Amino acid sequence: MMPTPGARPIAARTSTSAPRMLEPPASIRFATALFVALASACGASAPHTNTPAAGTPVADTSPNPSASMADVLAASKPEDWRLPDPENLLYLELGTGRVVLELTPAFAPRHVDNVRALVREGYFDGLAIVRVQDNYVVQWADPNGQRPIRAAQRNLPAEFERSAAGLPFTALPDPDTYANEVGFSDGFPAARDGISGAAWLVHCYGMLGAGRDTPAESGGGTELYVVIGHSPRQLDRNVTLFGRVLWGIERLSTLTRGTGSLGFYEKPEERVPITRLRVAADVPAAERTELEVLRTDTPTFSALVDARRNRREEWFFRAAGRIEICNVPLVVRPHAAR
Repeated sequence: MMPTPGARPIAARTSTSAPRMLEPPASIRFATALFVALASACGASAPHTNTPAAGTPVADTSPNPSASMADVLAASKPEDWRLPDPENLLYLELGTGRVVLELTPAFAPRHVDNVRALVREGYFDGLAIVRVQDNYVVQWADPNGQRPIRAAQRNLPAEFERSAAGLPFTALPDPDTYANEVGFSDGFPAARDGISGAAWLVHCYGMLGAGRDTPAESGGGTELYVVIGHSPRQLDRNVTLFGRVLWGIERLSTLTRGTGSLGFYEKPEERVPITRLRVAADVPAAERTELEVLRTDTPTFSALVDARRNRREEWFFRAAGRIEICNVPLVVRPHAAR
């Protein structure tokens, strides 16, 4: 992205003029769009039904009013869990281990297809994490903007939202600042608008997105980021989200923060090398990370949401009686063949 005024570019420049959009260094491109979005966005609350004030005691109408989240998970059945499709899983291999990401073609099919193509042609292999901004994002890209692309595309039309028609959706009962309604769709945090009929993914912790320049169609997946801080929801419907981290988020969230503008690493030796990025379906079965994800369309998940809205553990004296979309745990655990 076009660099923020005063920011030091990653690649050395011989000119003081602003670079043309989409020109190298590629790692700068995403930075400014996020900076501008943060600086200019303001969320507007939509009308909602009345909800008790936070901290107000609420009547517990759940089927099992004493259940905690641990109780709900302990009582879950095999059918409450799903096995992710290996074609929709990416393995990000770092020196510290593997990060597993799940893609969602239901929300951004063109970006998912293009990132798979980039991965399969080895585009990300040997590149690096170039930015770690505290309480915000980890970003990886080609720091010099010179990596060639073969079968994939560099730019795609934005997939900020889609039609809500036919989309599975488990709604939360509580109001949201940024959307008329929020909930979960096939394990991903999402929002929808009953008036416009649109649905979109939301920027919760661990979400995966495609960096872009100022034009909406200027991002195709060559620069990727993961949210590692408080949910930057003002970016919703401004950047294409297309997945989330299932496993190994600590390998990203604990990285040394960049000291440059917007968290970019200032020296090449500070960058975190990417060994390779692979589609799980292309990895021998014996080398895969077998995981199962709690479904978000079952009574068990509804009970889990209730347990988190109304904390019943002995330590709590007062239940909140509500929950924010990004505070609902999306549970993942190792899968043992039965």
